[in-house]
Amino acid sequence: MNAIVTGATKGIGRALVMHLAANNYNLALCARNVEEVEKLTDELETLYPSLSFYGKAADLEKRSDVEAFADFSNDNLDIVDLLINNAGLFLPSGLMNEAPDALERQMQVNVLTPHYLCKFFAKKMIIRKKGHIVNVCSTASLSLLTGSASYSISKGALLSLTRLLREELTPSGIRVTAVLPGATLTDSWSGTTIPADRFVLPEDVAKAVFNAISMSDGANVDEIIIRPLKSLDN
Repeated sequence: MNAIVTGATKGIGRALVMHLAANNYNLALCARNVEEVEKLTDELETLYPSLSFYGKAADLEKRSDVEAFADFSNDNLDIVDLLINNAGLFLPSGLMNEAPDALERQMQVNVLTPHYLCKFFAKKMIIRKKGHIVNVCSTASLSLLTGSASYSISKGALLSLTRLLREELTPSGIRVTAVLPGATLTDSWSGTTIPADRFVLPEDVAKAVFNAISMSDGANVDEIIIRPLKSLDN
């Protein structure tokens, strides 16, 4: 099986990549930092020498990098069974106090990049009448956060995109799943003193995604909501 994962070197992305590789997936992956991409690719090749891993540095705020990564993945993977749009940009701020480009930047990474990649690879999946697209949204897609205003707007738009894709692609046999994690212990929470058991762990998300993609061809998990069991405030 072949899969594509964006934002692959840290947090949820890394957990997804490691879980997929452990289950015999060849991977095309990207992240912003070239050294981190190379390090992860080398690690995967050492752990799973029988599989193929293709890493490329890509700044997904740049449309040219998005297009280049799509072409790179297409050139290296003859068939794409699974696309996971995991990369995200989180710029917490209230709406009235945010930077002038906050919405534009988060919409580019969180919505426009998945929009492009979904359409690019769905066209090929339609020909095969098979494939799975997973978009990593957020519980902020459902419950807007005033302290993360434009992030919530972008993640709400990503959920809408995912639902529309599902409606349009289901007749072609393509499965589409939205994953909506709550507060997850990633680099976004670096330096926090909040105990780890107040968070969802990246591995929790990876396991949930793998369960969804492991369903029979006749079943689709529409949406997965994962919340911390305990409040961050208590």
